[in-house]
Amino acid sequence: MKTAERILACVGLLSLCFIFINALQDAPTDENFEKKLINDYNVYALQVPENLNFAGEAMPLSNPDILERMDRELLVNTYWQSNGLLMFKRAKKYFPIIEPILAKHGVPDDFKYLAVIESGLTNAVSPAGARGVWQIMKTTGRENGLEVNTNVDERYHLEKATEVACKYLIRAKENLGSWTLAAAAYNAGTAGVSRRLKEQNVTDYYDLLLGEETGRYLFRIVALKEILSNPGKYGFNFREKDLYTNIPTYKVEVDTAVTDFSKFAEKFGINYKILKLHNPWLREKHLNNKSRKLYHIDIPKEGYYQ
Repeated sequence: MKTAERILACVGLLSLCFIFINALQDAPTDENFEKKLINDYNVYALQVPENLNFAGEAMPLSNPDILERMDRELLVNTYWQSNGLLMFKRAKKYFPIIEPILAKHGVPDDFKYLAVIESGLTNAVSPAGARGVWQIMKTTGRENGLEVNTNVDERYHLEKATEVACKYLIRAKENLGSWTLAAAAYNAGTAGVSRRLKEQNVTDYYDLLLGEETGRYLFRIVALKEILSNPGKYGFNFREKDLYTNIPTYKVEVDTAVTDFSKFAEKFGINYKILKLHNPWLREKHLNNKSRKLYHIDIPKEGYYQ
């Protein structure tokens, strides 16, 4: 073999070795994941996708104002990395509860992202008095059949609160004519959005001049939808085991008063803290229940809190 051929052969062999070693380094191992965590940090301008929509209603991205506002929310939510990762983790836990309730009522699946921007999928408390994942006001909750008092507040009951959100959104859609406007109404009120449409003589959310919060509202929802639907595209790296999971529970019927939930919890092999984690709508350490109402209390299955 000629010298030049030998050199080429050696170079080829070394190249193959390098590719093999590099492949091993890129394997999804915990060790490699930690290396990437330290070394892979870059900031890029983002390309706004051409065809974004909310509930099947297209965003008019050919409008430069709309494009810039969408770009802002994609940037803010992509590079607020800690918050973004928490949204991925919580979404895995809570979306499976929210999605079938939306589907049952015929509310588009995109509205689960409304809950994300309302509360970060936590039982948040707003300065205005809204509560829970869906940030429901006291009056709205009571008008839609929720029990709301110092002893029991079902705005913190995720399934029941999602039902109320669906009812509100359906009515808003009927009154305003689109799901986009219904989403805006969730933030500013149906009457408020309707009044602004008439005052400004327009029919579309994207043509309205609104205050800061409501003006950003739909853009934030669509940004979270885009990012949570495409984690790799926006630089979010995680494994399935990094995400939160919902603990399986079974329901216990209670139609009497409960004088001490600590003792009640002990009967099921858990403590008061665990009971409250699964039933945040129980606001005090006892249950009055003078009317002998039937409640369903979630108890985690055995083996998850040992």
